[in-house]
Amino acid sequence: MKRNALSVLFIGLMCLLFSLQGYSKGKKNPFPSDIHVIIIGFDGWGSYCMPKAEMPVVKRMMAQGCWTLKKRSVLPSKSAPNWASMFMGASPEIHGYTQNNKNAEIPSMVVSENNVFPTVSQLLRKQKENVEIGLFYQWKGLNYVVDTLSINHASYLPIRRRKDWYTEINDSACKYIREKNPSLCTIIYNYPDRYGHANGFDSNEYYESLKVLDKCLDVIIQAVDDAGFLDKSIFIVTSDHGGIGKTHGGKTLKEMETPFVIFGNNIKKGFEISDSMMQYDIAATIAYIFGLDVPQAWIGRPVKTVFEKIRKK
Repeated sequence: MKRNALSVLFIGLMCLLFSLQGYSKGKKNPFPSDIHVIIIGFDGWGSYCMPKAEMPVVKRMMAQGCWTLKKRSVLPSKSAPNWASMFMGASPEIHGYTQNNKNAEIPSMVVSENNVFPTVSQLLRKQKENVEIGLFYQWKGLNYVVDTLSINHASYLPIRRRKDWYTEINDSACKYIREKNPSLCTIIYNYPDRYGHANGFDSNEYYESLKVLDKCLDVIIQAVDDAGFLDKSIFIVTSDHGGIGKTHGGKTLKEMETPFVIFGNNIKKGFEISDSMMQYDIAATIAYIFGLDVPQAWIGRPVKTVFEKIRKK
Protein backbone atom coordinates (compact mmCIF):
# COMPACT_ATOMS: atom_id res chain seq x y z
CA MET A 1 0.00 0.00 0.00
CA LYS A 2 2.82 2.38 0.90
CA ARG A 3 4.56 1.59 -2.39
CA ASN A 4 1.37 2.31 -4.36
CA ALA A 5 0.85 5.56 -2.47
CA LEU A 6 4.42 6.63 -3.23
CA SER A 7 3.91 5.76 -6.90
CA VAL A 8 0.76 7.88 -7.07
CA LEU A 9 2.55 10.75 -5.35
CA PHE A 10 5.50 10.48 -7.76
CA ILE A 11 3.21 10.47 -10.81
CA GLY A 12 1.33 13.45 -9.40
CA LEU A 13 4.53 15.41 -8.87
CA MET A 14 5.74 14.58 -12.39
CA CYS A 15 2.43 15.76 -13.88
CA LEU A 16 2.71 18.99 -11.91
CA LEU A 17 6.29 19.46 -13.11
CA PHE A 18 5.34 18.96 -16.77
CA SER A 19 2.41 21.31 -16.31
CA LEU A 20 4.66 24.00 -14.87
CA GLN A 21 7.17 23.49 -17.70
CA GLY A 22 4.40 23.92 -20.25
CA TYR A 23 3.22 27.08 -18.47
CA SER A 24 6.75 28.45 -18.41
CA LYS A 25 7.22 27.63 -22.07
CA GLY A 26 3.95 29.35 -22.92
CA LYS A 27 5.11 32.47 -21.08
CA LYS A 28 8.45 32.55 -22.87
CA ASN A 29 9.33 35.90 -24.41
CA PRO A 30 9.32 35.48 -28.23
CA PHE A 31 11.91 38.29 -28.54
CA PRO A 32 15.55 38.14 -27.39
CA SER A 33 16.06 39.72 -23.96
CA ASP A 34 18.54 42.10 -25.63
CA ILE A 35 16.32 43.02 -28.59
CA HIS A 36 17.21 46.21 -30.50
CA VAL A 37 14.74 48.47 -32.33
CA ILE A 38 15.98 50.86 -35.02
CA ILE A 39 13.49 53.44 -36.31
CA ILE A 40 14.21 55.32 -39.54
CA GLY A 41 11.88 58.20 -40.41
CA PHE A 42 11.65 60.00 -43.76
CA ASP A 43 9.82 63.31 -43.29
CA GLY A 44 7.17 63.85 -45.97
CA TRP A 45 7.34 60.34 -47.48
CA GLY A 46 3.86 59.64 -48.82
CA SER A 47 2.60 56.21 -49.86
CA TYR A 48 1.37 57.57 -53.20
CA CYS A 49 4.97 57.78 -54.44
CA MET A 50 5.90 54.11 -54.03
CA PRO A 51 4.98 52.89 -57.55
CA LYS A 52 7.42 55.45 -59.01
CA ALA A 53 10.03 55.53 -56.25
CA GLU A 54 13.40 53.89 -56.88
CA MET A 55 13.90 52.42 -53.41
CA PRO A 56 15.35 48.90 -53.79
CA VAL A 57 16.40 48.63 -50.13
CA VAL A 58 12.93 49.55 -48.86
CA LYS A 59 11.32 47.16 -51.31
CA ARG A 60 13.70 44.39 -50.26
CA MET A 61 12.71 45.03 -46.65
CA MET A 62 9.06 44.78 -47.66
CA ALA A 63 9.74 41.44 -49.33
CA GLN A 64 11.65 40.18 -46.28
CA GLY A 65 9.31 41.70 -43.70
CA CYS A 66 5.86 43.25 -43.29
CA TRP A 67 4.42 46.43 -44.67
CA THR A 68 1.41 48.64 -45.33
CA LEU A 69 0.95 51.71 -47.50
CA LYS A 70 -2.27 52.61 -45.73
CA LYS A 71 -1.04 53.76 -42.33
CA ARG A 72 -2.74 57.07 -41.66
CA SER A 73 -1.35 60.19 -40.09
CA VAL A 74 -3.24 61.98 -37.37
CA LEU A 75 -4.83 65.32 -38.19
CA PRO A 76 -3.54 67.78 -39.01
CA SER A 77 -1.14 65.97 -41.32
CA LYS A 78 1.83 68.01 -40.11
CA SER A 79 5.17 66.98 -38.66
CA ALA A 80 4.94 67.81 -34.94
CA PRO A 81 1.52 66.22 -34.32
CA ASN A 82 2.58 63.05 -36.13
CA TRP A 83 6.08 62.59 -34.73
CA ALA A 84 4.59 63.29 -31.31
CA SER A 85 1.95 60.61 -31.89
CA MET A 86 4.62 58.16 -33.01
CA PHE A 87 6.55 58.63 -29.76
CA MET A 88 3.55 59.19 -27.46
CA GLY A 89 1.10 56.50 -28.52
CA ALA A 90 -1.84 58.93 -28.56
CA SER A 91 -3.60 61.45 -30.78
CA PRO A 92 -3.28 65.27 -30.70
CA GLU A 93 -6.52 65.59 -28.73
CA ILE A 94 -4.78 63.67 -25.94
CA HIS A 95 -1.08 64.65 -26.09
CA GLY A 96 -1.90 68.22 -27.09
CA TYR A 97 0.47 68.87 -30.05
CA THR A 98 -1.69 70.13 -32.91
CA GLN A 99 0.73 72.42 -34.77
CA ASN A 100 4.47 72.75 -35.43
CA ASN A 101 5.05 74.81 -32.29
CA LYS A 102 7.39 74.44 -29.32
CA ASN A 103 4.63 73.71 -26.83
CA ALA A 104 1.45 71.67 -26.81
CA GLU A 105 -1.45 73.90 -27.88
CA ILE A 106 -3.88 71.85 -25.77
CA PRO A 107 -2.86 70.88 -22.22
CA SER A 108 -1.77 67.22 -22.27
CA MET A 109 -4.24 64.92 -20.54
CA VAL A 110 -1.32 63.29 -18.71
CA VAL A 111 2.03 64.87 -17.84
CA SER A 112 5.02 62.82 -16.71
CA GLU A 113 7.69 63.72 -14.21
CA ASN A 114 9.69 65.18 -17.10
CA ASN A 115 6.82 67.58 -17.80
CA VAL A 116 5.82 65.93 -21.09
CA PHE A 117 3.22 63.42 -22.16
CA PRO A 118 4.63 59.87 -21.60
CA THR A 119 6.76 58.69 -24.52
CA VAL A 120 7.94 55.22 -25.45
CA SER A 121 11.50 56.29 -24.61
CA GLN A 122 10.41 57.25 -21.12
CA LEU A 123 8.61 53.93 -20.58
CA LEU A 124 11.68 52.03 -21.76
CA ARG A 125 13.95 54.07 -19.48
CA LYS A 126 11.76 53.46 -16.42
CA GLN A 127 10.97 49.79 -16.95
CA LYS A 128 14.22 48.32 -18.31
CA GLU A 129 17.64 48.47 -16.70
CA ASN A 130 20.76 49.73 -18.43
CA VAL A 131 19.09 50.60 -21.73
CA GLU A 132 20.82 52.84 -24.24
CA ILE A 133 18.50 55.14 -26.20
CA GLY A 134 19.60 57.38 -29.07
CA LEU A 135 17.98 59.96 -31.35
CA PHE A 136 19.34 61.72 -34.43
CA TYR A 137 17.25 64.30 -36.29
CA GLN A 138 17.50 67.12 -38.83
CA TRP A 139 14.32 69.06 -38.02
CA LYS A 140 14.57 71.15 -34.86
CA GLY A 141 10.87 70.82 -34.09
CA LEU A 142 11.43 67.22 -33.01
CA ASN A 143 13.21 68.49 -29.94
CA TYR A 144 9.88 69.59 -28.46
CA VAL A 145 7.90 66.37 -28.97
CA VAL A 146 10.39 63.87 -27.54
CA ASP A 147 11.38 63.41 -23.92
CA THR A 148 15.08 64.18 -24.27
CA LEU A 149 15.58 63.61 -20.52
CA SER A 150 14.85 59.92 -21.11
CA ILE A 151 17.32 59.65 -24.00
CA ASN A 152 21.03 58.98 -23.51
CA HIS A 153 22.12 60.68 -26.71
CA ALA A 154 20.03 63.17 -28.72
CA SER A 155 21.70 64.93 -31.66
CA TYR A 156 20.12 67.71 -33.67
CA LEU A 157 22.05 67.87 -36.93
CA PRO A 158 20.76 70.83 -38.98
CA ILE A 159 20.95 70.57 -42.75
CA ARG A 160 23.73 72.62 -44.25
CA ARG A 161 23.44 74.12 -47.71
CA ARG A 162 25.34 71.43 -49.57
CA LYS A 163 24.57 68.41 -51.68
CA ASP A 164 25.65 65.82 -49.14
CA TRP A 165 22.89 66.76 -46.64
CA TYR A 166 22.79 63.16 -45.42
CA THR A 167 26.48 62.68 -44.58
CA GLU A 168 26.58 64.20 -41.09
CA ILE A 169 23.50 62.42 -39.75
CA ASN A 170 24.59 59.10 -41.28
CA ASP A 171 28.11 59.34 -39.89
CA SER A 172 26.95 60.37 -36.42
CA ALA A 173 24.22 57.72 -36.17
CA CYS A 174 26.46 54.92 -37.48
CA LYS A 175 29.30 55.81 -35.12
CA TYR A 176 26.86 55.81 -32.21
CA ILE A 177 25.33 52.46 -33.21
CA ARG A 178 28.74 50.79 -33.51
CA GLU A 179 29.99 52.17 -30.19
CA LYS A 180 26.89 52.08 -27.96
CA ASN A 181 24.77 49.17 -29.25
CA PRO A 182 21.50 51.03 -28.46
CA SER A 183 18.35 49.19 -27.44
CA LEU A 184 16.32 51.90 -29.20
CA CYS A 185 17.70 54.26 -31.82
CA THR A 186 15.69 56.67 -33.95
CA ILE A 187 17.06 58.44 -37.03
CA ILE A 188 14.77 60.99 -38.70
CA TYR A 189 15.75 62.75 -41.92
CA ASN A 190 14.14 66.02 -43.00
CA TYR A 191 13.79 64.75 -46.56
CA PRO A 192 11.95 64.35 -48.89
CA ASP A 193 9.82 67.02 -47.15
CA ARG A 194 12.22 69.86 -47.97
CA TYR A 195 12.10 69.11 -51.69
CA GLY A 196 8.34 68.66 -51.44
CA HIS A 197 7.91 72.22 -50.19
CA ALA A 198 10.50 73.68 -52.54
CA ASN A 199 9.80 71.76 -55.74
CA GLY A 200 6.60 69.78 -55.19
CA PHE A 201 5.68 66.49 -53.55
CA ASP A 202 5.67 64.79 -56.96
CA SER A 203 8.73 66.53 -58.40
CA ASN A 204 11.90 64.98 -59.80
CA GLU A 205 13.84 66.42 -56.85
CA TYR A 206 11.46 64.70 -54.43
CA TYR A 207 12.06 61.31 -56.06
CA GLU A 208 15.80 61.88 -56.30
CA SER A 209 15.94 62.46 -52.54
CA LEU A 210 14.10 59.17 -52.00
CA LYS A 211 16.85 57.37 -53.93
CA VAL A 212 19.41 58.93 -51.59
CA LEU A 213 17.40 58.04 -48.48
CA ASP A 214 17.15 54.45 -49.65
CA LYS A 215 20.95 54.30 -49.75
CA CYS A 216 21.07 55.88 -46.28
CA LEU A 217 18.93 53.02 -45.05
CA ASP A 218 21.44 50.52 -46.36
CA VAL A 219 24.21 52.40 -44.51
CA ILE A 220 22.31 52.17 -41.21
CA ILE A 221 21.66 48.44 -41.66
CA GLN A 222 25.36 47.90 -42.34
CA ALA A 223 26.27 49.78 -39.13
CA VAL A 224 23.98 47.49 -37.13
CA ASP A 225 25.59 44.49 -38.79
CA ASP A 226 29.07 45.85 -38.00
CA ALA A 227 28.01 46.28 -34.36
CA GLY A 228 27.13 42.59 -34.24
CA PHE A 229 23.43 42.65 -33.34
CA LEU A 230 21.71 42.50 -36.74
CA ASP A 231 20.09 39.16 -35.90
CA LYS A 232 18.63 40.65 -32.70
CA SER A 233 17.25 43.79 -34.34
CA ILE A 234 13.92 44.98 -35.65
CA PHE A 235 13.89 47.83 -38.18
CA ILE A 236 10.93 50.16 -38.63
CA VAL A 237 10.89 52.54 -41.61
CA THR A 238 8.08 55.07 -41.75
CA SER A 239 7.04 58.71 -42.13
CA ASP A 240 4.97 61.45 -40.53
CA HIS A 241 2.89 62.59 -43.53
CA GLY A 242 2.81 62.83 -47.32
CA GLY A 243 2.04 65.87 -49.42
CA ILE A 244 0.15 67.35 -52.33
CA GLY A 245 1.34 70.17 -54.57
CA LYS A 246 3.91 71.93 -52.39
CA THR A 247 2.16 71.55 -49.06
CA HIS A 248 0.57 69.21 -46.51
CA GLY A 249 -1.61 69.44 -43.43
CA GLY A 250 -4.93 68.68 -45.05
CA LYS A 251 -7.24 65.67 -45.25
CA THR A 252 -6.38 64.13 -48.64
CA LEU A 253 -5.01 60.59 -48.70
CA LYS A 254 -1.88 61.87 -50.46
CA GLU A 255 -1.17 63.84 -47.28
CA MET A 256 -2.39 61.23 -44.79
CA GLU A 257 -1.29 57.81 -46.07
CA THR A 258 2.33 56.89 -45.30
CA PRO A 259 4.36 53.68 -45.51
CA PHE A 260 5.12 51.47 -42.54
CA VAL A 261 7.76 48.78 -43.09
CA ILE A 262 9.04 46.44 -40.40
CA PHE A 263 11.54 43.61 -40.69
CA GLY A 264 14.02 41.66 -38.59
CA ASN A 265 13.88 39.36 -35.60
CA ASN A 266 10.54 37.50 -35.19
CA ILE A 267 8.97 39.39 -38.13
CA LYS A 268 6.97 37.56 -40.80
CA LYS A 269 8.28 37.63 -44.37
CA GLY A 270 6.46 39.15 -47.34
CA PHE A 271 3.35 39.99 -45.32
CA GLU A 272 1.11 42.91 -46.25
CA ILE A 273 -0.61 44.32 -43.17
CA SER A 274 -4.37 44.41 -43.71
CA ASP A 275 -5.25 45.72 -40.24
CA SER A 276 -6.06 49.41 -39.97
CA MET A 277 -3.08 51.33 -38.64
CA MET A 278 -2.59 54.83 -37.27
CA GLN A 279 0.54 56.81 -36.48
CA TYR A 280 0.22 56.25 -32.74
CA ASP A 281 0.18 52.46 -33.23
CA ILE A 282 3.93 52.62 -33.85
CA ALA A 283 4.63 53.53 -30.21
CA ALA A 284 2.36 50.72 -29.03
CA THR A 285 4.15 48.23 -31.31
CA ILE A 286 7.56 49.26 -29.97
CA ALA A 287 6.29 48.98 -26.39
CA TYR A 288 4.98 45.50 -27.17
CA ILE A 289 8.36 44.40 -28.54
CA PHE A 290 10.07 45.46 -25.33
CA GLY A 291 7.29 44.08 -23.12
CA LEU A 292 6.46 47.46 -21.58
CA ASP A 293 3.42 48.43 -19.57
CA VAL A 294 1.76 51.42 -21.24
CA PRO A 295 -0.20 54.26 -19.62
CA GLN A 296 -3.99 54.32 -19.74
CA ALA A 297 -3.86 57.56 -21.75
CA TRP A 298 -2.27 55.77 -24.70
CA ILE A 299 -4.73 54.72 -27.41
CA GLY A 300 -2.23 53.04 -29.76
CA ARG A 301 -2.54 49.30 -30.43
CA PRO A 302 0.40 47.03 -31.25
CA VAL A 303 0.31 45.53 -34.74
CA LYS A 304 0.67 41.93 -33.55
CA THR A 305 -0.04 40.36 -36.94
CA VAL A 306 3.51 41.17 -38.08
CA PHE A 307 5.13 38.82 -35.56
CA GLU A 308 5.92 35.14 -36.13
CA LYS A 309 5.38 34.47 -32.43
CA ILE A 310 3.47 36.62 -29.97
CA ARG A 311 3.58 36.99 -26.22
CA LYS A 312 1.38 34.56 -24.32
CA LYS A 313 -1.12 36.08 -21.93
